[in-house]
Amino acid sequence: MKELLQKLTETYGPSGSEEQIRAVIAAELGGLVDEHRVDALGNLIGIKRGSGSGLKVMLAAHIDEIGVIVTHIDKKGFLRFAPIGGVNPLTLLGSRVVFGNGVVGAIGVEKLESPKEAPPIDKFYLDVGATSPDDSPVRVGDAAAFARPLVQVGPRWVAKAMDDRVGCAVVLEMLRRLKSTPHELYAVFTVQEEIGLRGAQTSAYGLDPDMALAVDVTTTGDTPEAQTMAIELGKGPAIKVKDSGMLAHVGVKDLLIQTAQAENIPYQLEVLSRGTTDAMAIQVTRNGIPAGVISIPCRYVHTNSEMVDMNDVENAVRLLAATVSKPISL
Repeated sequence: MKELLQKLTETYGPSGSEEQIRAVIAAELGGLVDEHRVDALGNLIGIKRGSGSGLKVMLAAHIDEIGVIVTHIDKKGFLRFAPIGGVNPLTLLGSRVVFGNGVVGAIGVEKLESPKEAPPIDKFYLDVGATSPDDSPVRVGDAAAFARPLVQVGPRWVAKAMDDRVGCAVVLEMLRRLKSTPHELYAVFTVQEEIGLRGAQTSAYGLDPDMALAVDVTTTGDTPEAQTMAIELGKGPAIKVKDSGMLAHVGVKDLLIQTAQAENIPYQLEVLSRGTTDAMAIQVTRNGIPAGVISIPCRYVHTNSEMVDMNDVENAVRLLAATVSKPISL
């Protein structure tokens, strides 16, 4: 799992520029499903046919990550940029980014009138070593992802883009371990989640599943003076009850709880005050789709150093596999 997660987190793939990470996941998906394809928006869809007359189940994990996009190059070659997704200005100064062509840049900031306050994004710039627009190795409209390798600290893994490459890793590892299922599984590695759940919306409309499970990260309440939240690293995957965009389908939520209890898998219940997942878009597609979420507790979400616990990741794989390996009645 560490090697898989390292490969996924360190691969370039900001929203709208998912070609490289999609190719990596497609290579991992080969042999785990009966067939796979890419739809018009860029979602990677793997189909695993079951052995019985089960449900049509969609499993969604998004492959895109937050990043920045070049908006202007000044006469000295410095780049101005806009965020792709939820980029926090507090994380920017001194960060490195990498473009799709491999060019690396460092983020600097203008002289500030109030240095004690977090500056807005328009006060930052990118330095890619250029001296003018003519010798800049990137252009206006090019997108960059943050650059940071995966490291292990005790029982935890730290990397950029855990949101949501860890969810992708969980789905892939579940498919690798799954011995049989009565259901027709659609493993959908969605695009453009960070800018509006777009891949989930279009793929769910096309597939029209009977039930859906998203696998994504959630924040925690276990750091000093953190926002009060009953989620901790190392206490098991979280089963979503509510977030700012959706209420989980009661039948799906209860199915996950009952499965965890039957398999002696530790779990937590998640009520997230800010943020949502692909399940929100899936839930309101067509006539409505019963949807729920398995969440991986993650510290420092939307930074270059998102942290997860390896035991939570392992137990998320177990919970997902146990859920889809048996008949489902909602």
